[in-house]
Amino acid sequence: MTTRNGDKGVGIDMEIIRKMAAILNETHLSDIEVEQDGMRIRVSRNPAAAPAPAVYTNIPGNAAPAAAKSSPARQEPNPENTVASPMVGTAYLAPAPGARSFVEVGQNVSEGQTLLIVEAMKTMNQIPSPRSGTVTAILVANEQPVEFGEALVIIE
Repeated sequence: MTTRNGDKGVGIDMEIIRKMAAILNETHLSDIEVEQDGMRIRVSRNPAAAPAPAVYTNIPGNAAPAAAKSSPARQEPNPENTVASPMVGTAYLAPAPGARSFVEVGQNVSEGQTLLIVEAMKTMNQIPSPRSGTVTAILVANEQPVEFGEALVIIE
């Protein structure tokens, strides 16, 4: 790889890393990744054990999802059934404010069908269903910040 001034090798700009670390502290995210000019920099921290996320379900007639009750005996979802966020951003459950959600709990979905949108750096990224099945849980609320790898939807 060649640097901008034509020198061979890659010079790491420590100021970029410091700024990324500051963003982590300000936003309380666990990691952040940036790619520019063929160079990828990821800064992460090892957060303390986080509590289990609240499970949200869409209730017909309600604009906002309601938190589902969780019990201590609740089983964790099978990772194969979980659709994870491919990036850090903001999750949107509908294509526009006031519009109907892309999917609802109990709905059958097809492979490739849009489940939700994750906005990252002012780009709206549609998150497709990796397989056909039934949506059994929506684990995020509309306009909720999400992290890379965070569980978004469970499809059984």
